[in-house]
Amino acid sequence: MEYIVVIRTLGTAGDKYQQLLDSLNKQTIQPSKILVYIAEGYSIPKETIGKEQYIYVKKGMVAQRALPYDEVDTEYILFLDDDLSFPENTVERMMELLQQEHADVISPDIFPNSSRSLPAEIMMRVSGRMCARRNDDYWGYKVMRNSGYSYNASPIKEIYQSQTNAGACFLCSKENFLKIHFEEELWLDKIEYALGDDQVMYYKMYLMGLKILTWYKHGFVHLDGGENMHPEKKKKVIYADFHFKTIFWHRFIYLPETSKVKRLWSIFCIGYTFLFSLIVSLLKARWDIAGIKYKAIFDGIKFVKSSVYHTLSIVSKIQ
Repeated sequence: MEYIVVIRTLGTAGDKYQQLLDSLNKQTIQPSKILVYIAEGYSIPKETIGKEQYIYVKKGMVAQRALPYDEVDTEYILFLDDDLSFPENTVERMMELLQQEHADVISPDIFPNSSRSLPAEIMMRVSGRMCARRNDDYWGYKVMRNSGYSYNASPIKEIYQSQTNAGACFLCSKENFLKIHFEEELWLDKIEYALGDDQVMYYKMYLMGLKILTWYKHGFVHLDGGENMHPEKKKKVIYADFHFKTIFWHRFIYLPETSKVKRLWSIFCIGYTFLFSLIVSLLKARWDIAGIKYKAIFDGIKFVKSSVYHTLSIVSKIQ
């Protein structure tokens, strides 16, 4: 299968970006093109392997991915962020797995949740943020009714089906990607930190009937090791998280559900999650954090009631 690589970047990843390009240059199956969608106002990076073609687009995690890809003339696209490295047979193996499983999308599990400690698992479960599952021979990642997700805590096989994944790397056909109309989700870029764009993209694929794989036995290295978050930035991330969860829940959990009983259960799940988190902040006497969470939820509800939101097409689950 021929494929083209598309990369979203600000052009500031430096050596991490060079490692990505070097990884692509070593692939046993070479891409027809390497298209780099760089945000307007940023400089072309000096790192190169001499094969990249740069295209300026509007800045945003969604804006730099929700594109028509008129420049792509192959069936398949390898979507990448700019801070990954991987072995030389990576694309070859991804294509093999996609064909063997008759799947539509494949993505490596680059954030190994299965290595989380038991105390951390318990806290995440009680809070409703995420839930570890064991002895699951079918699912990798699943989206929960409170906008959180559950993960396979004991993966044994190389691949599992999933409802969400990390968006830093995935392989799928151009036709299937365009089918989800990701451009409808540009509301995510209005939040200062576009949390949840990966979950929106994959879960929309799942609802539309695409078969998604999570690849566990891979050689990917996510070169962005994270950073110590400044308290003020942390507050902005908390706001973005609760704002996102409110909108995601209504758009992708509540509205697509046709069962009244399951809708009521979904209301209970999101209500429990928000109430638990607010109570924890109040018990810690973190009135500022509780206020941020409340405002984020309120603003999310306000957006759901807005005329802009009601112009978005309704997402229905394909049975």
